[in-house]
Order: sequence, then C-alpha cells, then structure tokens
Amino acid sequence: MGRSFKVHGGVAAGLGAVLLLLAGLTWLPGALPLTRARWLPALIAVLFLPIVMSAVARLLLARGDKALVWQAFRCLPGRVQTGLAVLALSGVAMTFFGKGQEGNLQSAEVKDGRYFAFDTTPYARGTVELSREQYQDVLEADRRIMLTAPGVLLVGAAYVVLAAGELRRADRGAVPSR
Repeated sequence: MGRSFKVHGGVAAGLGAVLLLLAGLTWLPGALPLTRARWLPALIAVLFLPIVMSAVARLLLARGDKALVWQAFRCLPGRVQTGLAVLALSGVAMTFFGKGQEGNLQSAEVKDGRYFAFDTTPYARGTVELSREQYQDVLEADRRIMLTAPGVLLVGAAYVVLAAGELRRADRGAVPSR
C-alpha cells in the first residue's frame, strides 16, 4: 500500500478518534470549553469534507465491490482492524445511548433570558420552554451528535481508504493473464 493511503487513512482515523473522544467527554459533568467554541463546527466541516470525499473517490477508483473491499480490509494488520472497529463501535454506541437521554428535544436556544428547545414528539411538534438544567442537557446532546456523526464518518473514511490501498496493492501485484 502506498504511503499516501496510509497517511490519508491515519489522518482520517486520528481525527475521527479525537471527535469521538470529545463526544465522550460531553457526558462528564460541566461543559467543556472546546465543545462550546463557535469555530469548531466550521473546522470540522473544512477538514471533514475533503477527507471523506477523497476517500470515496479513492474507493471508486479502486473499482472494488463490497466483498473485495471487505477482503482487502481483512488483509490489514490486526491492530489496525481492531482500532477501527473499536472506534466505529464506540461511535455507534454513543449515538444510540445519547438518543434516549433527552427524549425528543433538540436545537436548544435562549430567547429573552428563557430557555427553549424544539420538541419532535409526534402530534406535539413545536417549541417548548425548558428549565436551565434541561437546556444544558439538550445542548450537550446536540454537541455530542455534532461530534459523533462526523467522527464515525471519518473512521469509515479511514476504513475505505485503507481497504482501497490494499486493493491497489493487490492489483499491482497481480500478473495479467494472457
């Protein structure tokens, strides 16, 4: 596998791990200063889009179907496979465990010193007023999803890039038949 595939996969996995770690830290009491930063979503978008789009492009250029991509992934070292699997499973677990805590409330905001969130309950959709504690909980859940979703997708991009690199290496090593 070429060096560019390793670097691309490593950067994607590393950034995914950082985002998943930050998402996990939102369950700790108190608010993390870094997750409150207004520039964080912009930074995530600026890094996320090129990494994921180029990973998809590399997979398409490798011309492998699902079975071949899975076999190529299985050719990677065991620690790489385990690391990516742990990251992906932890992100999926954070997504599912985080969904049930705040119910159907999302998009917390402050208007005139009062706290509001959007309630997505069927047949009762609309904006509802919250206590400060509920507001903080909904805000943390929003941040958690904002960090978890791109984190899992970056880990998926690492999987795709490393598998495409293995496919590329296997294609170069194959002898054409006559």
